[in-house]
Amino acid sequence: MSRYRPSLPPPARSLSARLLVLTVVFVMIAEVLIFAPSVGRYRLTYLEQKLATGHLGILALEASPAEMIDPAVEREILEHVGAYSVALTKPDRPGKLMLMIEEPPGGVDASFDLREAGFLTLIRDAVACLFPKDNRVMRVVGSSPKEPGTVVELVMDEAPLQDALRSFGWRILLLSLIISAFTAGLVYLTLIRVIVLPMRRLTENMIVFRDDPEDAARIVVPSGRRDEVGVAEQELHDMQTALRASLHQKTRLAALGIAVTKINHDLRNMLSTAQLLSDRLSLSEDPEVKRVAPSLFAAIDRAVALCTRTLDFTREGPASLDLSQVEMRDLLDGVGAACVAEDRDHRTLDNRVPAGLTVEADRDQLYRAFENLARNAFQAGAGTVTVAARRLDGGLEIEVADNGPGLSPRARERLFQPFASSTRKDGSGLGLAIAKELLRAHGGDVQLAGSDAQGTRFRILLPLRQPKSRRRGMRAGRTRRDAA
Repeated sequence: MSRYRPSLPPPARSLSARLLVLTVVFVMIAEVLIFAPSVGRYRLTYLEQKLATGHLGILALEASPAEMIDPAVEREILEHVGAYSVALTKPDRPGKLMLMIEEPPGGVDASFDLREAGFLTLIRDAVACLFPKDNRVMRVVGSSPKEPGTVVELVMDEAPLQDALRSFGWRILLLSLIISAFTAGLVYLTLIRVIVLPMRRLTENMIVFRDDPEDAARIVVPSGRRDEVGVAEQELHDMQTALRASLHQKTRLAALGIAVTKINHDLRNMLSTAQLLSDRLSLSEDPEVKRVAPSLFAAIDRAVALCTRTLDFTREGPASLDLSQVEMRDLLDGVGAACVAEDRDHRTLDNRVPAGLTVEADRDQLYRAFENLARNAFQAGAGTVTVAARRLDGGLEIEVADNGPGLSPRARERLFQPFASSTRKDGSGLGLAIAKELLRAHGGDVQLAGSDAQGTRFRILLPLRQPKSRRRGMRAGRTRRDAA
């Protein structure tokens, strides 16, 4: 069965295409926000110029005798202003000065008072003026740009304003499109170079690395960047390196497990024969034989134990838990009795765990984990192992401390690695690795809390109850194994 291998999306659905579309959209939105106030300001300026021109036209009327001018001159002034009529009101004089030849046909269609127009009103009127419609006659009232206290009133056609505003709008639109395309292109290329291409490189590397994680050539090479992408590259490099090392170690362990499984039967037969011969030797009255026999017995027993521990570890998968309520003080009393029985005069397990403290766990597996921790401490030279516990929020914290010589820096670096962390010459290095694996199967963990010349301390965390998902998984796992 071939394994599905993901591929990068096509260009139309890629991250770069989405960035391009979003960049164009956002830049156009920004240009629209610039365009609307621009046309509003242009219309206001246009009308203010008309008011200023109308004010200048009224000055001819104001300077004439009896405030009367020739109709031909009046028509010429109004044609120059571009209005049907111009009226002027000053605060220091009564009445209104007006230039007007004829009434506009159809009357006034719309009125605009620039003195009361706000920002949004100016934009609304300017945008409305852009849309095609019949020419309207409009009345415009505003303060004179030359004399702020003077009010000028114009009656004029809207068509010239529409033409000028549309021409300005097209120029602004064209300029906006050019700016948008240029800005979007620069932003797009920058994002492609700074983000998309590095992310695409990381994604491609993940896909290639997954096909063969043990190939060192497939590990990503960091670019040396100091931003978030550089951090991601470095973290991916470190993760892939650690994963490759872990897989390499597990491959070796798997090969070791296969080898040990094949030779274990024959090796046990050989050791059984050696044990029978050693039993015969124990009956000998030869003083030299009696002197060396205990060493021989111990060597054979260590060989059998090492073979058994190695085989058990290599055969282990996820631990199968038979959950029950475990009284921790009682369990640790059993661990202490088993360990002390081997060397009654020199070993002591000080059990300070309060009575009645229970956890939901597999008693046999939990016993094995604590026994490994205690035996490791005693075999490393400790005379006393002290166990204390306290409740946490939904869990239990247990401290296992000894008065041994402490751990060397090298032992601390590979403390929980199988076959690598033994502090004894004849040790297998499996005790702590198995203990950690069993505690993790319960949803807990074990950590080194400290180690010095006064001893070593381990901190163990255990949940008081197992989650429902873990219970279902354990039941399903046991059912499948039982069926097998």
